Amino acid sequence: MTQSDLNRAVAHATGETVTTIRELGFVPLMPIPYEHEADVREPLAIDWDEPGHDLARPVPELVAL
Repeated sequence: MTQSDLNRAVAHATGETVTTIRELGFVPLMPIPYEHEADVREPLAIDWDEPGHDLARPVPELVAL
């Protein structure tokens, strides 16, 4: 299935235009997620309970004028 075929199928199933589907960037799912072993990245979420995450700071109160 080509990218155009996929875009048309998703557009038909959702009622959206092919242009909208193309802009959203649908891709076919792979049976196993492809990840590089050497690609070590920081997590996309922060576990605030983990030691060393002292990034939380109080928010200053707004003063009404």
